[in-house]
Amino acid sequence: MFESLKKKFSNATNKLTKKISDEAEEENNVEKKPSRLDSEEFSKEKPLKENEQPSKPDSKKSLKEKQSNIDEEKTKKLEEKTIVSDGKEEKSRKKSFKWFPSFKKKEDLYPTTDVTFEEKEEKKEEKSKLGFFSFIKEKTISEKDLEDVLWELELGLLEGDVAIGVANIIIESVKKDLTGTKIRRSDEINDVTYLALKKAVSKIIDVDGKKMTKMLEEAKEKGEPLIVMFVGINGTGKTTTIAKLANYYLKKGYTPVVAASDTFRAGAIEQITHHTDNLEIKVIKHQKGSDPAAVAYDAIEHAKAKGKELVLIDTAGRMQTNTNLMDEMKKIKRIAKPEIIVFVGDALTGNDAVEQVIKFNDAIDIDGVILTKVDADSKGGASLSISYVIQKPIMFLGIGQRYDDIIEYDPKWMLEQIFS
Repeated sequence: MFESLKKKFSNATNKLTKKISDEAEEENNVEKKPSRLDSEEFSKEKPLKENEQPSKPDSKKSLKEKQSNIDEEKTKKLEEKTIVSDGKEEKSRKKSFKWFPSFKKKEDLYPTTDVTFEEKEEKKEEKSKLGFFSFIKEKTISEKDLEDVLWELELGLLEGDVAIGVANIIIESVKKDLTGTKIRRSDEINDVTYLALKKAVSKIIDVDGKKMTKMLEEAKEKGEPLIVMFVGINGTGKTTTIAKLANYYLKKGYTPVVAASDTFRAGAIEQITHHTDNLEIKVIKHQKGSDPAAVAYDAIEHAKAKGKELVLIDTAGRMQTNTNLMDEMKKIKRIAKPEIIVFVGDALTGNDAVEQVIKFNDAIDIDGVILTKVDADSKGGASLSISYVIQKPIMFLGIGQRYDDIIEYDPKWMLEQIFS
């Protein structure tokens, strides 16, 4: 399910991660100023003669020479000190005297002009905590960094049947979130990109699909049936979807009745009767070719008389270009006065489903969408686009052939399917 979208988002994340990582590494490898220890004086190693000790830096040698001079002066003064013995003054010269200096800290022996010993230790500790990536120079993501990757992503979304307006919104949202973001680790790039994509998609699909259930609860409290009318083109699965919804609400404790208002198509009445017999629910039907609006009216009157909470009106499938059938659909709407008009679309038709729902919405102002065959949809473009384009919620998704294979639309579930 939605394999194409998953692949496109994954590729975009991986490409951007690699690009930013490579650039950060290049910037980090820019030539640094040679330090004192990197100079030729210290880099050249001279071979030692037999029994010869390695030479020490000049800074140490000069320090010891200075200390030796101080020691000699102190020794000389002590030697010339007058000592009183038996009332006689005499100068006594000590045979040997050596001044031992006491060095308490390492930095006293090896003084540095750049940083203190403590600062060096603190830097070492900080680097060990941050790990390898602490050495990467901080990288700020620019629009230029995103250009190629987002262009490829946009083309991929269009190939996946995502409506062009929706694809543009996703790209602009990702660009806005990523531009100016500062990165120090390559794993951060992957996370930041992934979250930006997920956020962009969540804005598109974040709609409340529980409208039918909420309205059904309100209608039950009032003691009136909720009237739902189903429209769409041929072959999208309207009749099967109605049977699934009847089963769905039957298990929730509601009593549905079905109106077989598809009197145009051969075998339509028999098909809906077969489903209602399996579910043991009432179907209101007339002869083939009869007035579909009259069938809907009779079903509503039956529900009111029997205290049933839900009326589901099946209608004939029609192309959005067929003017006569579109007018017939408007007549059913005038007679039945449905609280909810639902467009049933086939997710596998992609952008065609989006175009169809726009036409139906213009004609009779639909209230929501049910997408069928979502389980077989490898692209996912229709599921991502259809609700945003008409600004009406997806209410249910058909995910199989059995009566139980229908779920109420949940944005979180959709995100998990796309970004799992």
